Amino acid sequence: MIYNIQIKVMPLKNLLDPQGKAVLSGLSNLGLTSVQDVRVGKHITLQIEAESEAAAKAIAEEASKKLLANAVMEYFEIETIA
Repeated sequence: MIYNIQIKVMPLKNLLDPQGKAVLSGLSNLGLTSVQDVRVGKHITLQIEAESEAAAKAIAEEASKKLLANAVMEYFEIETIA
């Protein structure tokens, strides 16, 4: 069976996010001063052929740990989507 897996990769909350700060500055320059903070990450969707949803999530977790996210600077969340 084919499973659609969504992976959200974000910078760790206690680390500086230079890309987020640049977006925040740009929003401020546009007059959108009510925005207090911006964090920029990655949204990745995988189509995985697996025997079960749990197996597909395990594959996505392995991919995230080995390639898609840097554990020193980022965390990830995995979700099955329709």
